[in-house]
Amino acid sequence: MHLKIQQADIGYNKTLLSNVDTHLNLGEVGLLIGNNGVGKTTLIKSILHQINLLKGDIFIKDKNIKHFSVKEIAEQIAVVFSTSLVPHNYTVEDLISLGKYIYYPFYFELKKEDREEVSHIIEELDLSQYKHTLLKNLSDGNLQKAFIGRAITQNAPIIILDEPTTHLDEKNKIIILKTLRKLAKEQNKLILFSSHDWRLAKEFADKIWYVKQGALYSGIVEDILLQHTELLNPTLFEINEEFVPPKITAPDTHKEMLYSLLQKNFQKDLSALQFELRDPIWLITHHSSIHLCESFEEIVKFVKTIH
Repeated sequence: MHLKIQQADIGYNKTLLSNVDTHLNLGEVGLLIGNNGVGKTTLIKSILHQINLLKGDIFIKDKNIKHFSVKEIAEQIAVVFSTSLVPHNYTVEDLISLGKYIYYPFYFELKKEDREEVSHIIEELDLSQYKHTLLKNLSDGNLQKAFIGRAITQNAPIIILDEPTTHLDEKNKIIILKTLRKLAKEQNKLILFSSHDWRLAKEFADKIWYVKQGALYSGIVEDILLQHTELLNPTLFEINEEFVPPKITAPDTHKEMLYSLLQKNFQKDLSALQFELRDPIWLITHHSSIHLCESFEEIVKFVKTIH
């Protein structure tokens, strides 16, 4: 166990997470997931020893983080926060090169192999055309990729990223997450990243750390998803309290689309309805009758007839 949290209470003046017991190994990708304000960033700052634990211990390579110097933490953990101070007069190459300077006095020039590594990372992140672009002229997405590049060049065994895909479109999300997984597997890195989207875990993560109601549940992705079915349900946005959803049997994407459609259009109890997609037809069961709909528009018209 390269990173281990043992019987830890995590928070500032009050406990946000109680009795946290979990770990990750080198070569693993972990997804830290949970709603805003539940303590994800506080947990990350605790691992970095920027916040003291209220109880318990955190170990890196069997050494308590309390006994690490700031430089030793930087050598062990590279981190990317969701908001970072942007040095506007730096180019993409300048920023990504910064990851190397924990190993040198700042006034030293990078070695040839360091510069080659920086160029390789820029290419991997699909930033080659922006290599000499000033950071202030980058889109939010490419700026985030540049900060992630800096963390990668730091060559720490652990990389922690707080909401790394927030400003990225689907193409760039996949580039980042494939790069992180490749690093974990080919260079034996421990990657921990936070996100609101459990679907990222299914494709890119080995373990989930799920924060819910003051506790942290951890384990293999598939186990945690099946144990906490609310992660699989299309309930990302609750826009009205009067809406009571029906039972929906369909692939996840169709399920989410139907859930959103019904919630937008109806403020009433629909629990007596059952929807089943038999592509391309929706079967709607209401009491003992079955109604067929070929489109979402037909579904809305039909549900409006039900009192």
